[in-house]
Amino acid sequence: PPEEVEDASEPTKRDRSHLENTLKLNEDKPADDFSGVLQRLRKIYHSSIKPLEQSYRYNELRQHEITDGEITSKPMVLFLGPWSVGKSSMINYLLGLDDTPYQLYTGAEPTTSEFTVIMHGPKLKTIEGIVMAADSARSFSPLEKFGQNFLEKLIGIEVPHKLLERVTFVDTPGIIENRKQQERGYPFNDVCQWFIDRADLIFVVFDPTKLDVGLELEMLFRQLKGRESQIRIILNKADSLATQELMRVYGALFWSLAPLINVTEPPRVYVSSFWPHEYHPDTHKDLFLKEEISLLEDLNQVIENRMENKIAFIRQHAIRVRIHALLVDRYLQTYKDKMTFFSDGELVFRDIVEDPDKFFIFKSILAKTNVSKFDLPNREAYKDFFGINPITSFKLLSQQCSYMGGCFLEKIEKAITRELPDLLGSIGLGKKPNVLSCDITGCGETPKNRYKKP
Repeated sequence: PPEEVEDASEPTKRDRSHLENTLKLNEDKPADDFSGVLQRLRKIYHSSIKPLEQSYRYNELRQHEITDGEITSKPMVLFLGPWSVGKSSMINYLLGLDDTPYQLYTGAEPTTSEFTVIMHGPKLKTIEGIVMAADSARSFSPLEKFGQNFLEKLIGIEVPHKLLERVTFVDTPGIIENRKQQERGYPFNDVCQWFIDRADLIFVVFDPTKLDVGLELEMLFRQLKGRESQIRIILNKADSLATQELMRVYGALFWSLAPLINVTEPPRVYVSSFWPHEYHPDTHKDLFLKEEISLLEDLNQVIENRMENKIAFIRQHAIRVRIHALLVDRYLQTYKDKMTFFSDGELVFRDIVEDPDKFFIFKSILAKTNVSKFDLPNREAYKDFFGINPITSFKLLSQQCSYMGGCFLEKIEKAITRELPDLLGSIGLGKKPNVLSCDITGCGETPKNRYKKP
């Protein structure tokens, strides 16, 4: 019969106009110029946050140094999820790379074994991970610390595409449930954490036909804690299931994620098929298209709020650095109080590190400074930290002041409570007033410094 012949030909492609309209790909309007704001942001970072960060070696606790490349980088969208759920196909679809020489490999086997960074460039070219990490102007230089094995699994692709002028995509290897970290030859979870910490939007993609929340996925959701507002869950390939089946999967997914994501506002779930082909007949085409458009609007929002997000990110970093400095200061003060002429310094300090609660180290930070207990780092982390950095190599906060430069602690507090919120306010002027609500940026939180004499 003639119908079958038609079926064998290429599947028809859907219209892409909604992509171009929602993401404003055809508009030639100049991008907002934020270079002045970025200059000020860098200045605040270098003068008020970095000195404390270096003095208390924050980088060794969180492995998180902020490079200038990172301050000026574009928003990053991270694609996570099991293998063969359509992460690469979704990127091909969003960028219209299908059937072009640029398209990312896709297929039923685990095809992406690399972390692939898709960024803007004047012409198509591939960049080795080793080259990306060596270039300090790019925001990827800190990845060197994960070692050569990892850099061989990192690849950059430059594509001349309008959307990539404003955003960078990162495709990740599928999480394969039964693979051990050792088999990968590099610290997979740490690398994921590095990208998660920096992503402005995290798409966790699932295939509803083989939904299996296993151990590695559970690990992944633990790593995503605290980033709930950036997560979007995608039930991809939704047109391959009947509605009733889809509803069942939707329920099962929430059920399995519930213990992992304990926030008042659960992440938004998008149900659609993110690829260029027509939806299966007899499925909810209108719903899928609406879902796709709202996902695109989400992406657009992130691009438009990139400056706010950047400032909020630096501010969050400053809050963590400040807590770290207060803690190290507290450990040091306790050590000095316990030391007598006859005591063995190492033993005294070991006692404090083994049981900080006996000396109320963490409690005193909560009492003296309005730090949320959820922001306190893990006690175990400090055992490792002081294992590498002897307590005697640090100075008390009260000694970190200079006549000209003022005190480190006061400067970081001023950055957190005044300078960064002011900078945020300065870009909010030309924008919609509702974007800059304090729920997003937490601008109402003022650290009190009770160490200061009135």
